[in-house]
Amino acid sequence: MKIIIDSEEAIAKKAAQRYVELLNTKPDAILGGATGSSPLGLYAELAKLCREGKISFKNARSFNLDEYVGLEGTHDQSYRYFMNHNLFEHIDIDIANTRVPDGINTAIAAEYDKEIEAAGGIDLQLLGIGVDGHIGFNEPGTPLDSVTHVVELTENTREVNSRFFASLDEVPTHAVTMGIKTVMNARGIILMAIGKSKAEICKAFIEGPITTDVPAPILQLHPNCEIYLDYEAASLLMK
Repeated sequence: MKIIIDSEEAIAKKAAQRYVELLNTKPDAILGGATGSSPLGLYAELAKLCREGKISFKNARSFNLDEYVGLEGTHDQSYRYFMNHNLFEHIDIDIANTRVPDGINTAIAAEYDKEIEAAGGIDLQLLGIGVDGHIGFNEPGTPLDSVTHVVELTENTREVNSRFFASLDEVPTHAVTMGIKTVMNARGIILMAIGKSKAEICKAFIEGPITTDVPAPILQLHPNCEIYLDYEAASLLMK
């Protein structure tokens, strides 16, 4: 793993350059999207670069990591809505070339990996990380060979995400998520973590052993993985 540590603004700009380099050499690249607060700065930077004509997504396709079960794409807390609102509406991508797991017809979850494979595989997968080490919605204990599947969310994950809903009762109990194997199949991976609340888990997954108890350390085995941390998220790492 390559680890990049800088200010929140600087890591967004540096991560965006990975996309510039990729799309300049492969305009029809397949991108893996992620939601949450950590990638917001990156998405804003990509939108800015697109407006300036320094990057184009016209021929690109995307597959998102996950989606809540039971939420239509028009729901303001669905991940389809998040991606449209925070990225897709601000860049020149064809919305028909963007895919988010189906949170309504969950019986087709297993088909998601086949779609990714048919598209040629993901060139660059973006990740965030939960305070318990989950990537996507792969909670602790998820098998390392898992593919896209429906998962029951832990109470901790639901409580953390309840800040986006009117109450905890409104937070979905399940989600569809790419599996750990699906993520690891990407040719390149970027993980972004922002803030002091991520410091302990960043130390655990970067410096700790590979175990299903904390899903993220599996990234240590990926041949092309870059970790972008702000100073607070990196504050507990060994020098």
